[in-house]
Amino acid sequence: MKILLIGNYLPDCQESMQRFADMLHTGLIQLNYEVRLLKPQPFFGKLKVSNQGLSKWLGYVDKFVLFPQTIQQAITWADIVHICDRSNSIYTKYLQRVPHVVTCHDLLAVRSALGEIKENPTKWSGRKLQQMILRGLERSQRIVCVSQQTKKDLLRITSIEPSTISVIYDGLNYPYAPVPKVEMFARCQALGIDINFPFLLHVGGNHWYKNRLGVLAVFHHLKQHNSNIFLVMVGKPFTWEMQKFIQERGLETHVKELVAIENNDLRALYSAATALLFPSLQEGFGWPIAEAQACGCPVITSNRPPMTEVAGNAAIYIDPENPKAAAQEIAQHLPTISKLKQAGFVNVQRFAPQKMLESYIDVYQEICK
Repeated sequence: MKILLIGNYLPDCQESMQRFADMLHTGLIQLNYEVRLLKPQPFFGKLKVSNQGLSKWLGYVDKFVLFPQTIQQAITWADIVHICDRSNSIYTKYLQRVPHVVTCHDLLAVRSALGEIKENPTKWSGRKLQQMILRGLERSQRIVCVSQQTKKDLLRITSIEPSTISVIYDGLNYPYAPVPKVEMFARCQALGIDINFPFLLHVGGNHWYKNRLGVLAVFHHLKQHNSNIFLVMVGKPFTWEMQKFIQERGLETHVKELVAIENNDLRALYSAATALLFPSLQEGFGWPIAEAQACGCPVITSNRPPMTEVAGNAAIYIDPENPKAAAQEIAQHLPTISKLKQAGFVNVQRFAPQKMLESYIDVYQEICK
């Protein structure tokens, strides 16, 4: 079977989607399949322009004018085409005579464009783009959702036939596992983290749904219960709102910012942390939950799907929009939270990369028949 993977445009900096496509590409090759990974190349998008809006439109030319010509040439080679992210479902109009599948990681942008998510208003151009993406999903031969919650959303806002939608959980995109103590200590020390003091870990970008101000608010209230605890936040640099929150509440000495760290350092942090604090408002899946559990890190996350779906019975659940109550819940469970480690190791087996790959191969074979 010859498999053509359609990946994301690099200048869009969708890191998790790039990791997903690369994981499929590498994994399928290791299973002896013929695989090609095709991505829109920055041509106009690499031009130096001072206007960010113009840069976005130049990227649209690369993605929606130039790249379809590349796709139409490449599909003559393929037995099946896999669009690795629903944001590229626009390309399904070029695949109507070719077996194909689209992975839908989430529908947050689509739902925002429909006015369902007031926290994330969408401009006119964004609404038009999401309409095109939604139409692309509706003409797909087959869709794979990464959680039951994403499938539920898709069925609710479209008329897509349920039998054409499958659910395949994301596999871990890196071999996360507990780090030996000596290495853990050395790596944390190099990052400026003293593991002799308990700390909560948060991993995520600055997207609205990651609720990073909420992370800080929960930690601020938790400090009133436990003055010795620290917070380490891994991801993008703090926004000015986050910096202001930290300064106004005197948290400078208890909150550590780490930007763009490597995977083995992240493994060490997961292994050393008291718990992962992951109070997202929305997610498509929630990779940090599985990553933490694979490293033996207890998880504190939101009491809403898909976080509950991913974390299973191996997490403490909190209301992400009630920081004070969340802090009280955490403080109550902190003394015994290490008991969740073993349950986490069991739960994370559901997200083995091999299991994900085998499930996609089953879908490919079914479509090709």
